[in-house]
Amino acid sequence: MNTVDVIIAGAGSVGVPVAAALGELGVTSLVVDMHASPGQGENKHAIGGVRASHSEPGKIIACLRSIEIYSNWHKRHGDDIEWTEGGYTYPVYRKRDEMLLKKLLPVQKKYGLTIELKGAEEIRAIVPGINPKGLRGGTYCPHDGSVSPLRSINAFYRRAVQMGAIFHFKEKIRKILVKNGKVTGVSTDKSKYSAPIVIDAAGPFSPMLLKTVNVSLPVVPDCHEAAITEPVKPFFKTMVVDIRPVPGSKTFYFYQNLHGQVVFCLTPDPPIVGTDKGETSVFLPQACARMTHLIPRLINIRVRRTWRGLYPMTPDGSPLVGWNREVQGLLHVTGMCGQGLMLAPGLAEVVARMITGKTNKTDRIILKAFSPYRNFKGQEALR
Repeated sequence: MNTVDVIIAGAGSVGVPVAAALGELGVTSLVVDMHASPGQGENKHAIGGVRASHSEPGKIIACLRSIEIYSNWHKRHGDDIEWTEGGYTYPVYRKRDEMLLKKLLPVQKKYGLTIELKGAEEIRAIVPGINPKGLRGGTYCPHDGSVSPLRSINAFYRRAVQMGAIFHFKEKIRKILVKNGKVTGVSTDKSKYSAPIVIDAAGPFSPMLLKTVNVSLPVVPDCHEAAITEPVKPFFKTMVVDIRPVPGSKTFYFYQNLHGQVVFCLTPDPPIVGTDKGETSVFLPQACARMTHLIPRLINIRVRRTWRGLYPMTPDGSPLVGWNREVQGLLHVTGMCGQGLMLAPGLAEVVARMITGKTNKTDRIILKAFSPYRNFKGQEALR
């Protein structure tokens, strides 16, 4: 058996940054993924948004660190990951939404967010052409932004390899190996590997992986569609998030990327549970109606393509990060609820410190919030 310090299940939004962060601390990892290259699972279905404007302290802290990493990546490592600081804007048309966003501001600011409540005219300046009818204002977090999912995952991959990580692609983990209640490694469809720690970064496929050691976690995949338009002359940079529910969908969000293309996605209601990644005929009419209602000038823009990916959901909309209590050496970093791209760089450093015994006070805030053994009461307000 080949021996390493840590085995990571999954070379996606989470697994690759974790391998890089471990390498920075001198820990050698083997990353095993069934796909042909990094980020070919759900990472490539991300639309690229990176925000710290959450309502839950653990997410705020982790994502602030992610933004710091993304925004300085080109300067520090030389890779252009298309980081764009466009901010996130939450326009409000209903008094209840306005009151909700106001209520969240003290917690958001307490944990370091630069976020302000704006009036209607200010929101119209941030989002040119936004529908003014009934617009009450909104909140704006200027330091949020976006990256290219493809460029960023490959940048992390190159960094991880540089720091000593080993990647095995086109290889599927069949079983986590355990002896006397302790992890000893994994067996795959090609070989066996030995390590005292296995990191579950399998996202929507975590339940299947964990069945091999009789572990059950509340991770359920559901399906989300997204689309991208033809490029047009840039006229807004911010991610626009409409939190009003309408029949068939909850939150709707979109932005114009570095190339002028509008990228958009929505949260279906009710959730579409399962692993079917086939595009539907329902998504575009729903999404385009919402987008053109918010910014009518987009009515003639042409959609270039659509796609569908999986969100590994938890009952309260927050990730699962922590050691398993039944199997020693099994570490969960899963259930990102569609926010792996924005959470992973910050969480990767926390995980690396967990493994090396160097966690700090801030890490412990995150780990308490994301414990796999929490009570799962309530929902994050800005999920």
